[in-house]
Amino acid sequence: MSLAWQQGLEGRVVLVSGAGRGIGRAVALAFAAAGAHTIALARTPADLDALVAESGGRIEPWVADVTQDDCYRRIEALERLDVLVNNAGTNRPQPMAEVEPATLDGIIDLNIRAVYRVSQAAARVMLRAAPGRGGSIIHMSSQMGHVGAARRTVYCMSKHAVEGLTKAMAVELAPAGIRVNSVAPTFIETPMTRPMLEDADFRESVNANIPLGRVGQPEDVVGAVLFLASDAARFITGDSLKVDGGWTAR
Repeated sequence: MSLAWQQGLEGRVVLVSGAGRGIGRAVALAFAAAGAHTIALARTPADLDALVAESGGRIEPWVADVTQDDCYRRIEALERLDVLVNNAGTNRPQPMAEVEPATLDGIIDLNIRAVYRVSQAAARVMLRAAPGRGGSIIHMSSQMGHVGAARRTVYCMSKHAVEGLTKAMAVELAPAGIRVNSVAPTFIETPMTRPMLEDADFRESVNANIPLGRVGQPEDVVGAVLFLASDAARFITGDSLKVDGGWTAR
């Protein structure tokens, strides 16, 4: 897929977390196709091996866990980082009354704490860069960071936190030329969401809430990410680009 936003990304150093599957995988492949030096971070070696093979060897694989300190140290040790796509995340839909502390802690740990720590490590690298180089940090949020939904109290809370973090980081880092934005997709068919979407009634209810009438695919999110990473978005920061088929427009 050739995108106008791919122009000007050649040679940039890009880190994509949660790159083994789904949206992260599609994003990593798109950056590699644009000529960026793309670092794909994921926990599962087999997923990364397949990704590297599909990219024709143009992706640098990092086996790491974004909830662990050694991951942040590894990021901070980079000599250069132009773009961070903070994509790793999880969800476990449950009625609020049934959410156990372990589920609450697990989602908060990955969707909020790890997002913050990875961002912090990336920002430190960008702040060390030569004056004027700046950078772009893109958080993978969700339409659920803008609305509420039953059975998703913890997930919605975590993604609203990401939206707040995006705004605060954008204000603080703007003097250094570092832009911070989020991408907020609707239901995208990925390994995480596929089990839910295999329920015909659930899929029909999702389609009914999306004016464009279908769930998204990972490739539907790629353009938004590459746009925000590119110079075409050089005056955009602190914003959230919804890729939701019109869900939140109702």
